[in-house]
Amino acid sequence: MSVIRKSALALIPVIATLIPAVSQAQMREVKIYGFGAKSGVVRIFGLNSEAAMKAAADQINKAGGVTLGDGTKGKLVLEYLDDRCTAEEGINALRRIAASTDGFVAVGPTCSNVAEPVFGILQKKVGDASDTGLQFPLYTDVAAKGGLASMSQWAFRNVPSEANMYKSLFDWIKATHPEIKTIWGGVEKDFAHSNATFNVMKDFATKAGFEVKGQSEWLLADTTFSNQIREMRRGEADLVMISAHPFTTCGALKEMQRQGVKPKMMVGLTSSSSIETLQGCAAQAEGMLIPTSFAPVTDDARKAAQTLQATGVSMAQTRTSPKKAKTNATVTVIAACSFQFMLPPVAAQPL
Repeated sequence: MSVIRKSALALIPVIATLIPAVSQAQMREVKIYGFGAKSGVVRIFGLNSEAAMKAAADQINKAGGVTLGDGTKGKLVLEYLDDRCTAEEGINALRRIAASTDGFVAVGPTCSNVAEPVFGILQKKVGDASDTGLQFPLYTDVAAKGGLASMSQWAFRNVPSEANMYKSLFDWIKATHPEIKTIWGGVEKDFAHSNATFNVMKDFATKAGFEVKGQSEWLLADTTFSNQIREMRRGEADLVMISAHPFTTCGALKEMQRQGVKPKMMVGLTSSSSIETLQGCAAQAEGMLIPTSFAPVTDDARKAAQTLQATGVSMAQTRTSPKKAKTNATVTVIAACSFQFMLPPVAAQPL
């Protein structure tokens, strides 16, 4: 037997010992946890968030994964929990993630009425020994109710400032549409984001010089809107602003059509700039103005939108309008087949 062959045979046990170690290093998993609404009326937001996180993880893994502190490579693995857009489920989800042996950060939730109580169980100030709150980093990029991240130094957010967007929108309407003088509101009263943003809308509409004549109220699970729209019809306002999510927005718009309510202009909630609105009531929502941060107006954003659409779950299929409004808000004009955007966008909301 040749010396080379003997040497090769002698190396077999060594190679056999090394293979599991190399494979283990290559297959090392880094768990990322997310949680949001995957069931219920607003389930589309959780489904979109999960799809976006999975798409991002796939891109990172295909590019070689992540380099860990010891120099080994890690593969991102996502686990996404359903909080049903309820505070109790959200708190339970975060506690479960924090108690896991492989969790080091959580992404979520999608609903503001969940984010507020969830942020409330976190330690307020990092390092405060007298505060027994949960010490676990939480990153939120969907729940948009203002001021929540200031509740804890463990909470991080990357969401737009709806106050800036609606201020810019109503200032622009005032400057470019002198025929609009009066407003009637419609609000999903039991949903934290809808209710809080309606107050923002009303405040900036008033400050811009419009008369808010009244408001109609309904609940997230409502399916009939005849009484509310009857109130709206009696108001005879030039502009109707609706702070509600796609399901009840469409219900209200269809009832407006049935009762012959035809305002000169309509303004909607940021969360209704979605494919669900187009699928549910495109014809009735045509022309509605919605300030949004979802507009894919850069190359990276367009690539991300295309990647998300390829998964079969996406916020919207869009095209960009050549029109540009003289405003700091990105405005969505809902048309029968697409969203059109007027630029430029506003700055993100500070923590």
